[in-house]
Parts: sequence; structure tokens; C-alpha cells
Amino acid sequence: MKKGYKYTYIDDTSYRDRVNRQIDAKFADSIEKGIEGEKYDCVFTFNYSPVISNNCKKINIPYISFIYDNPQIQLYSYTVINSCNYIFIFDKAQYMELKNGGINTVFYAPLAVNIDRMNRMLGTNGSCNDRYKSDVSFVGSMYNEKHNLFQRLEGVSEHTKGYLDAIIQAQRQVYGLFFLEDLLKDRILDDMLKNYPVEVNTDGVESVEYIYANYFLARELATEERYDIMKKLGTEFGKDYLINLYTPNGSLKIDGVMNKGPIDYYNEMPYVFNNSRINLNITLRSIKSGIPLRAMDICGAGGFLLSNYQADFYDFFTPGEDIVLYESIDDMLSKCKYYLTHDSERERIAKNGRARIEEAHTYDIRFEEIFNMVFNTHRK
Repeated sequence: MKKGYKYTYIDDTSYRDRVNRQIDAKFADSIEKGIEGEKYDCVFTFNYSPVISNNCKKINIPYISFIYDNPQIQLYSYTVINSCNYIFIFDKAQYMELKNGGINTVFYAPLAVNIDRMNRMLGTNGSCNDRYKSDVSFVGSMYNEKHNLFQRLEGVSEHTKGYLDAIIQAQRQVYGLFFLEDLLKDRILDDMLKNYPVEVNTDGVESVEYIYANYFLARELATEERYDIMKKLGTEFGKDYLINLYTPNGSLKIDGVMNKGPIDYYNEMPYVFNNSRINLNITLRSIKSGIPLRAMDICGAGGFLLSNYQADFYDFFTPGEDIVLYESIDDMLSKCKYYLTHDSERERIAKNGRARIEEAHTYDIRFEEIFNMVFNTHRK
């Protein structure tokens, strides 16, 4: 490994997918035995696993988890208080919520970029492929695939449908505050539970309101918002500029927009970011304040980032210098028009954004910060 650490990589998705919180004797035994006669110093995962936490608690070894998804329902498991845990959360608002609730095993850490991989990829001829070139692009799910959870609430009353639509539209107008969970009460909630019941984990503190708001309503909001944005981009710029959408649902048709279908995260996505004049970030609203991975990767690939407002951007970037933020769809359209006709300014901002990643947000830097926190600062 680059920094001299020895490690074993375990590719076992069952730990990610299992919902129980039981001890896995085989896993615990393999960790206790170590590697080549040496004991492991810790277990590390991306996102949090209650199963692994309980195993690490049993054998008294630190468990480090670096969260990159939100919602992350596992963070509301009772196991988060296990003393072995060091849970690093990229969304400062969520981190503060847990910290203020007395959870002392959580820490704040923005996401990072594999800058070495970016450098290797972007130095090849593959970055010149026309599949990756666009004037404005968006990479991400439209949340209108067959597994759309909101569609499963079709049986609710007309009153409930109207109410849910109203609060979704209200949330669309507000960045920086996620309030849908607080508005699911009384007969509205009863109607939702009657027509498509959800269950909370028996060993967690998440509520049914949390599940509906974050997994049903927030994603329906994203469907509407992302579709409207792409539709307006197609109408406004589709005749004169190339507007590309990279999304799992390759059959979706929007006038003026080229739907390129799914794009591979590791092997293709950096080329898109590097070859798009403007890269959009449209954040899923359940990410309350954090900088999504998409936004970090855009900057790391040397792309120009145009994003909705997220409070955490201001901790690490200077809007207008390293990135550009929009306040509404109309503001987004206006800024697209401006930066499509101001090449030197757009290129300067993209260069500055890339420099910010190299200075403070590579995996080398982030892992050093995390390991220092776990093995030095926090243990003193």
C-alpha cells in the first residue's frame, strides 16, 4: 500500500446486505488471527455495518467506517454507541444531530477523491471519446426506475396524495433545511402505513417518519426536480448546445437532451466530468448539508462544478472561485448561459476546484486524518 500499511481486502457483500446484528464467529476469528502472524490494528469499511461493529466489539478492535451514502439508516442502530466505533460522517448536519444526541463515536470528515486514479485515467486517450463530451451534463439516478418506492403509496387517499405533493413542492423551494420528516403526522402517516407499511429495525431508533421521508419522499422530490432541470436545459440550450444525461434509466426521453444511459463509476465517469464544460450536481435532499461524492469527483477530475447550495461547501471551497452554486432553477439556467460563453473564467474556476481537492481532499490526506484521530488524538 502507498503509505506502507498492510491490509486484507474482504469482498463479502453479505455483511452489507444482512439486516441482523448478530455475532459472526467466523469473521471474528479471522480478524483475531491477523495477517501473516500479525494482529490487525483495525477494521475499515465504507458505510457502516452493525454486524461488523458487534464483531469488532467482541474482539476489542477499532472499527472505522467512512460514510459516503445518505440516507444511511444503519446509523440509527443501537450499535453505533459500541465503544469500538469510529464513524466518520460527511454530512455535518447529520453528524451534529448524532453528536448533540450524545453519540460520542461519530466524527465529521468530508469525502475524498482518488486523485492518483484520476491522474492515471485522464492521461490516456480514452478521455477524448465523443461519448464523454458535452456542454452541460448530469450524472446520476433520476429515481424513476421500477423500484421507485413512492409509487408504492398509490393506494392512499386523495387527501393524503394532495398533502404529500404539497410538502414535496414546499421542500423543493428550500435548500439547506430538510423538513419532510417533521410533516408526516397523524392521519397522513396512518394512511401511508395502512397502504404500504414499513417497519423499523428492532434494535434501532429510526422512525417510520424517517423511512418515508428519506426513502420515499426525498427520492420522489429528486425525480421531479432532476426531470424539470433536464427538461428546462433541453428547452433552453438543446438546439445550440449538447446536453447529456448519464442515468441508469436509458429509456427516458427528454427533448433537447441526449440520454447516454448508465455510466461506469470507475472506468468512465471521470472522463465525463473532465470533458463536460459544465457538470451539474443536483443533491438528494436527504443529504442535509454535506458535499456529495459526485461534486468532489467532478472537481477532482478537473471539471467545472455547478451545484445547488449545500452549507458544507463553504467550509472548503470559495463559491465563484473554486465552484459555482445556484439558488434556484432559474439561477442555474442563468449561470449555465453565462459560463458557456465565458470559457476562460469557467476554466479558471475548474482549475481552482481541482487544486482544492489536491490540497485537502485526497484519500492520502483523509486517511491520514482518520488514522491520526483513531490511533493518536482520540486515544489520548
